[in-house]
Amino acid sequence: MKTITTTKYAKNIILTALSFFSITTLLAQEEEKEEEKKVSVSGTVDAYYRTNLSSSDDAIIGTGEDAVPQAPATSFANETGFALGMANIIASYEGTKTGAVADVTFGPRGNDATGGFNLNQLYAYWNVTEKTTLTMGRFNTYLGYEVISPVGNFNYSTSYLFSNGPFSHVGLKADFALSDDFSLMLAIMNVTDVNNNLTGTYSAGAQLGFSGQFLNFYYDGGETLGFEVDYTGGFDLSDSFFLGINAAYADNEGNGFAGVALYPQIAASDDFTLGLRGEYFSTIIDGLDDDPSVLAVTLTGSYTVENLTIKPELRLDSGSDEIFLDNDLAGTKSLSSFLLAAIYSF
Repeated sequence: MKTITTTKYAKNIILTALSFFSITTLLAQEEEKEEEKKVSVSGTVDAYYRTNLSSSDDAIIGTGEDAVPQAPATSFANETGFALGMANIIASYEGTKTGAVADVTFGPRGNDATGGFNLNQLYAYWNVTEKTTLTMGRFNTYLGYEVISPVGNFNYSTSYLFSNGPFSHVGLKADFALSDDFSLMLAIMNVTDVNNNLTGTYSAGAQLGFSGQFLNFYYDGGETLGFEVDYTGGFDLSDSFFLGINAAYADNEGNGFAGVALYPQIAASDDFTLGLRGEYFSTIIDGLDDDPSVLAVTLTGSYTVENLTIKPELRLDSGSDEIFLDNDLAGTKSLSSFLLAAIYSF
């Protein structure tokens, strides 16, 4: 009888141990799955076709190695005919309190934005508290309405304000959630768009946010950009109508720029949105009484099919001076152009 009881207890112990082992194994597998979910890969690829309407596509600006097809004097989408944008691959890891992002680009758009380093962003961050985050490395600029990646902009071609401001920064920034509505960012960085600090000069940055409206500051003591103050925001005026706003002023010992851009957008359906960018931009040159300026109007349609976005775009740039060429290669103040872009995100 004792033997039977002992055997019974032994079986129970074995079954309990097996159950515990099975549960532990399942929990470990679930934890591994959770860990796997923290690593994510995303990105975009884009290409476009562009042609000048008021000028021949054969019109060339500059000579020798500096010769380029005539286009609006903003970054990206400057080629004529069929052209490449960039491939953008973003790998990120999110831990409990820390994480990292590696954002790599390949192609002309990426080269223009990164100076040929192929690194759009590369940083690590630490959520010190629920309301404080420290980030160190290379990160996209906090100034301006537009960004480098075409999937983050409504218009495919970029504005004069974006092209003349910073693209990225290398440094340390601290983000503070002051309340549900207010946020504050403070940063110490290399001068704008510089990976390696060879001069010993640094820049300071700040951003104050309130309910989706942001007031931004940048200062480098006149090393590159000098000083820039920038406002970026937007308002949902109805369920289908949005108005974005960007205004900026930059000064470096009497030289710099000033401008304002409006971005009204109306959603015609779930798949199609029509948007306009109206921009006035002035280049400030020390000693000139009349600073050169340009008025640029860009009308863009955005049609989405699954992860593919197709964007036809009409653009008219009109300058105060003869900065463009007409069909006879004579100087003219305006240039009209058309492009068709395809952007795929994954």
